[in-house]
Amino acid sequence: MKSKALLFLKGVAMGAADVVPGVSGGTIAFITGIYDELLTALSRIPEAAWLLLQGQVKRAWQLANVNFLLILFSGILLSILSLARLITWLLETQPIALWSFFFGLILVSCYLVARDIQRWHLSRWLSFVVGAGFAWWITVAAPVVWGTDPLSLFAAGAIAICAMILPGISGSFILLLMGLYPTVLLAVKQLDVSVLMVFAAGCLFGLLAFARVLRAALQHFRDLTLALLTGVMFGSLNKVWPWKSTLSWRIDSHGSEVPLLQKNISPWQFADMFQSNAQLLPALLLMLIGVVSVIGIERYAGK
Repeated sequence: MKSKALLFLKGVAMGAADVVPGVSGGTIAFITGIYDELLTALSRIPEAAWLLLQGQVKRAWQLANVNFLLILFSGILLSILSLARLITWLLETQPIALWSFFFGLILVSCYLVARDIQRWHLSRWLSFVVGAGFAWWITVAAPVVWGTDPLSLFAAGAIAICAMILPGISGSFILLLMGLYPTVLLAVKQLDVSVLMVFAAGCLFGLLAFARVLRAALQHFRDLTLALLTGVMFGSLNKVWPWKSTLSWRIDSHGSEVPLLQKNISPWQFADMFQSNAQLLPALLLMLIGVVSVIGIERYAGK
């Protein structure tokens, strides 16, 4: 029961991270030590489904590690439903504090993942640079406008769900870049079944396909893959830097203006530009809390 409760709490943490644009639940899965098990369970679902069609329910259940997935995704779902309002409120009222905590969390996660790499050869450094460059480009890319036809929605779902399980990249932020975030959000609010079914089908396809690819990469090219994922997380720090200046705005589903494109500035520039307290000391303290929290979780998981 203790291990199940801990797994449920890890799901809660993943769900809370997925609510924040720019923070991935995959990062939480990595630092809590369940990333490999999650990828393995997801990659075995197609094989388990085939066994299920043959009437081998017990073997299918065990092969896909369904108990693990049910507990984890129950925590994720509960977190999204219960913490979405709190996280949204913190983003609106205490953005520097929230981003500072996640900055510390992701920064120390980069170290913990990089520590598992056996040797840092040139190929590992190149993989790290590619991952960091890709994540940085994602965080500064200008939004594009995808169509809302079924094929576009299916592809968007597949790409967004891949980002959600990839450490460092937020699926909701990918949807925002595609220009489909308001469409999907409106479909959820209005329970537009036709849109949601196509989008969910794309999510399922992307999740199962990408999990198999990522699991195979970790099995056969573990150091290169870990270097790439470390780079992705390091590059995503550009998104979670606490002090920002907004370059452009968008209208959200409630008709309110929210930031679209932003650039990072120093705390001192922030204080001069907005004539307000940059909250430097509280921000550094929350970064430290994020670092200590991750190290504590990692050591507890190791035990």
